[in-house]
Amino acid sequence: EVQLVESGGALVQTGGSLRLSCATSGFTFVDSTIGWFRQAPGKEREGVSCITVSAGNTYYADSVKGRFTISSDNAKKTVYLQMNTLQAEDSAVYYCAKYWAPYRCGSRRLEARFIGSWGQGTQVTVSS
Repeated sequence: EVQLVESGGALVQTGGSLRLSCATSGFTFVDSTIGWFRQAPGKEREGVSCITVSAGNTYYADSVKGRFTISSDNAKKTVYLQMNTLQAEDSAVYYCAKYWAPYRCGSRRLEARFIGSWGQGTQVTVSS
């Protein structure tokens, strides 16, 4: 059974940093593509970033490019999202997601229709 467990969400001030973690199990981690999505109240879920674990290639939404960094630790089967220079509009529930297949990350892949499994989400709140 695929399991994705997020952690690291918190209340942080504008300009601050957080690191989210996604601990995974139940599938072959190195043969997967993992993404981070977020959903703010009243808004649709949007793709933030993804990583093709075996190749290490990554992709970011324009709204977070240059501020967020996705990475993976194959030994721990964990994906991280380092978030810097946080802004109020980054406030949302952040979800870790496993793609149906090990797609190569790119602009067309930050869509929920490619996702096979979701984590439970972790809340990030950025306040001024």
